[in-house]
Amino acid sequence: MLSYRRYGQGEPVVLLHPLALSGSVWGEFADRLSGEADVIAPDARGHGNSPWDGLAFSVDDLADDLGRLLDALDIAEAHLVGLSMGGSTAVTFAGRHPGRVRSLFLADTTAWYGPDAPTKWAERAAGAVHTPREQQLSFQLERWFTEHFRRRGESAVDRVVDAFLATDSAAHGEACRALGGLDARPLLEKITAPTLVLTGVEDYATPPAMGAAIADHVRTGRAEVLPGLRHLSLIEKPDLAGRVTQLMREAA
Repeated sequence: MLSYRRYGQGEPVVLLHPLALSGSVWGEFADRLSGEADVIAPDARGHGNSPWDGLAFSVDDLADDLGRLLDALDIAEAHLVGLSMGGSTAVTFAGRHPGRVRSLFLADTTAWYGPDAPTKWAERAAGAVHTPREQQLSFQLERWFTEHFRRRGESAVDRVVDAFLATDSAAHGEACRALGGLDARPLLEKITAPTLVLTGVEDYATPPAMGAAIADHVRTGRAEVLPGLRHLSLIEKPDLAGRVTQLMREAA
């Protein structure tokens, strides 16, 4: 079973983290939610403290892992929050199990990276495996956070860096290949939960058009662009947790 962190009490909200990080990165975002919800922050397989058998896996497999975790915790349905890879996992789970998702809050994510995704993500996988992790940081940090946020020396940046450096390079590479094979577009019309997709206007990894494409094909979907933010919008601006609780009330 996946390793996870749990905070607060109330309706269950599952936080699904980005590629090559872990459930440890949520910090203040999780703290803000825990005042009104039972917050569960798992580590994806091969990330953080979650096990991995070393075999290839897909985003479908990550969604199956989520289902098994909910079963083990005796949670029939939950609100999902997914950031980046976590958002792709959440979309996949919500499309395959619409009755188990109360609301779907997505940030800086996509259902499909495009026709050249397998090739591009295979290259990313090779870099993840063969480049020392410290040497990957400059590329990652520029994509994750705005320059202003990085310069302020926020503890959130250190927390994300620590999680990235601790991630197994082989698992990182396999997760890259999983994202290269992602195509959850056929599942979007099956999602029934109220769905909000947020994307940082400066997000170069999953630009706003990718978030809009999700919202356009989910019956209850809507998308917004966040000014002055990049890929890890929910970490840089944790008060966006208030939008999660607002969406939860809409789903009540």
